Amino acid sequence: MTIHRRDLLKALATGAATLAAPAVARGQARPRIVIVGGGAGGATLAVTLARAHPGAFDIVLIEQDERYVTCFFSNLYLGGLASFESLGHGYGGLAGLGIELVTERATSIDRDRRSVATPSRPAIAYDRLVVAPGVELDYASVPGYSAEAAELLPHAWKAGPQTRLLKAQLDAVEDGGTIVMLAPPNPFRCPPGPYERISMMAYALQQSGRSKARIVVLDAKEKFSKQALFMEGWQRHYPGMVEWLPPSVHGGIDHIDVNTRTVVADLDSFTGALVNVIPAQKAGITAQQAGLVDESGWCPVDAASMRSTLDAAVFVLGDASKAGDMPKSAFAASSQAKVAATAIAADLIGRPTIEPRYFNTCWSRITAEDCVKVGALYLPAEGKITTTADFVSQPGEPDAERAAAARESEAWYGAITAGMFAT
Repeated sequence: MTIHRRDLLKALATGAATLAAPAVARGQARPRIVIVGGGAGGATLAVTLARAHPGAFDIVLIEQDERYVTCFFSNLYLGGLASFESLGHGYGGLAGLGIELVTERATSIDRDRRSVATPSRPAIAYDRLVVAPGVELDYASVPGYSAEAAELLPHAWKAGPQTRLLKAQLDAVEDGGTIVMLAPPNPFRCPPGPYERISMMAYALQQSGRSKARIVVLDAKEKFSKQALFMEGWQRHYPGMVEWLPPSVHGGIDHIDVNTRTVVADLDSFTGALVNVIPAQKAGITAQQAGLVDESGWCPVDAASMRSTLDAAVFVLGDASKAGDMPKSAFAASSQAKVAATAIAADLIGRPTIEPRYFNTCWSRITAEDCVKVGALYLPAEGKITTTADFVSQPGEPDAERAAAARESEAWYGAITAGMFAT
């Protein structure tokens, strides 16, 4: 399907008058919003629309999992600071708001006919489609790695069984053993995530009397998010346990030998009792198959609404989107969902638009009580979502300030999951 620039601009300008017309043609009583993906973007949008405009829309959420396990906060499970059960959430609260739940995989999207297919539903029609499929892991970005290899060398970058597998392998590492992590190239889901994971692995090892264990990080990048803060924390809390190597030191990854748990780099080889491989990433497969990605592998969106620049009837949220300065995080996806909900209501039921504002904060635990954060306010500017103000924790902050950030992160987790699952 080809959409010309002239047609797209016309559609964006005319909004409800042009794009809502098919709802009348199908004889629907209310416009239908179909959402693919029940994470921080998709679920938040569904709940936001249902609560802000009760009875105004038919809202259908397509999500293959009955329970959603959050990737955010999963590092705390590795560190022994959260239970696996605390990461899981059901969708019963959404059903209570009148949202229709389709617990299946979206098998295809027909943008010409404006419909989504699932194994039991060949054509779920929509007036607006929201695509929030998260990321697809590019296993081929690490030679020798694969979906099958991940059953031995876990990535745990999609929460659930992989998270449990990584935790079990971490618990089995002996004192004096070596953990090898491959950290991914930009852009990827949760920029500080690998480094919080390193911290929580070190914390678990230390707390269980395995302080002689060593974590070697083979990074695809020369620098990373909150680098000064993490390195300060590793030196303070885990001296001698963490060794971070950028590509200028290890020379690049040649391949992985899965059977021997060995990573062969250009300048050395690294064998671990545990090898955690986080490969490169791109937009979720649903977005790819629907033709919503550009040459970057991500979905371009209008900065003022999260509307796809390739199809005016589609919105893309969260990790799959090409969202300017915003990182790929749960907080960002939730913020984007609220902006998109306003745009959808303006399109279909004539509600007023407001100036979009996006927010993000990412908290990272270094220990149970040492938590650092980074965040920003964003506005549309010069055709993209642009940082207008930001903040970051500073090295040497008082312990009480770091402990307060830990409590703040826990309160945020409760708030975002309440917004996602209507609890």
